[in-house]
Amino acid sequence: MAKVVPLFSGSKGNSYYIGSSGEGVLIDAGRSCKQLEQALSLNEIDIKSIGAVFITHEHIDHCAGVRVFAKKHNLKVYASEGTLEAMAEKNFICPENITDVIEDKVEIGDMLVERRDTPHDARESCCFKVHTSDGRTACVATDMGIMTDGVREFLRTSDFAVIESNHDINMLKNGIYPPNVKYRILSERGHLCNEACADELAEFIRCGNIRLMLGHISENNNTPDLALNTSLGRLVELGMKRNLDFTLDTVPSETRGKSVVF
Repeated sequence: MAKVVPLFSGSKGNSYYIGSSGEGVLIDAGRSCKQLEQALSLNEIDIKSIGAVFITHEHIDHCAGVRVFAKKHNLKVYASEGTLEAMAEKNFICPENITDVIEDKVEIGDMLVERRDTPHDARESCCFKVHTSDGRTACVATDMGIMTDGVREFLRTSDFAVIESNHDINMLKNGIYPPNVKYRILSERGHLCNEACADELAEFIRCGNIRLMLGHISENNNTPDLALNTSLGRLVELGMKRNLDFTLDTVPSETRGKSVVF
């Protein structure tokens, strides 16, 4: 049975395990090696079941622990060519790490992992869709200023998805961040706001992706309740009922020892 385990989400670090009880992959490694190991242990995930680590982009909240974790556990690190180059320049990976470029898709054990590019202020950012050994699919799509057709296709054809609902526009505009940071977040290479995320969900549900979670929720410019209620309000307006037509929750900032089976 396929499962997704959100280990960490948000500006302090991001990481997800996708697979089954026997094999899986890690999407991002944005906390220390020790924290990643503790989160995996809490969720009863054997590190030996991890076939590879996939990094979406070189920002520290997505790759802070990958160098030590991958080296210690002899795991290959996959990312776009630009991301691997940027991580090497920033010393997030070292020559001892085993790395490979994922251009389009790659097989890991009995799983298949596909890549789509995302618009973000990074060298060559992307998101990943994982096909598990039992034929189920899951996608983690965060860190993008706008939704693209390629990412939409990933999301509407997945059985489960994590979608970014990063910030509330008013909270961001009236918040403590300096103007240049606000501009970056609001740009087409920044992050999806609650409203932009909410606008996308109905299509995914109509196409059969009825298990959804909102991720990468800002601690300074958003709240889990605000993100959730914005999306729920939009779906209710369209006549869709939570827990009947779809499931929708927020990803906790740190693991709570609970996986999502799909």
